[in-house]
Amino acid sequence: MKVISLDEAVELLKPGMTVMIGGFLGVGTPEKLIDKIVEKGINNLIVIANDTAMPDRGIGKLIVNRLCKKVIVSHIGTNPETQRQMIAGELEVELVPQGTLAERIRAGGAGLGGILTPTGVGTVVEEGKRVIEIDGKKYLLELPLKADVALIKAKKCDYYGNLVYNLTATNFNPIMAMAADIVIAEVEEIVPVGALSPDEIKTPGVLVDYVVR
Repeated sequence: MKVISLDEAVELLKPGMTVMIGGFLGVGTPEKLIDKIVEKGINNLIVIANDTAMPDRGIGKLIVNRLCKKVIVSHIGTNPETQRQMIAGELEVELVPQGTLAERIRAGGAGLGGILTPTGVGTVVEEGKRVIEIDGKKYLLELPLKADVALIKAKKCDYYGNLVYNLTATNFNPIMAMAADIVIAEVEEIVPVGALSPDEIKTPGVLVDYVVR
């Protein structure tokens, strides 16, 4: 793990990259990193996240500034700008049921070939996907999701990069830290090695490449 500045962190991102961003309606989202992406104007991003938050919060700021060419999310209901861009054909939106989205990311991190889920069988979600029947029940084969970079948010870490999250900020961050080639964590505090209880560490430092604060 290496501690770097916000400017150094966003230099690792290039236009067109696939980026996972943690958080749920902005809670647990690395806001400083997003603000720096907006400042640098890194565009054509494919963003994988739970949602696009609100226009003035979290991933919503990337949408408003037209820095995304596609988002893979479970909902866009709280961001009217995402809806407008989708309807206007300015932004590709892939909607994935929330549990399926989490499991696809988890599968990507675990090196699995996909997951089988009954969610979406018999609906439009089924279109274009393999349907596999096991013991008389139909499942959809959902493929794993991986990213070039994961931007995650943690409450604190130690100098090994072990991460501790705050309450519900433990949402998509831990699984995204497993599913990207480069993991950048925005943290509020860095503490000495040994100051964290093993029980509170949700992401081990071996998965974290860079930390910014």
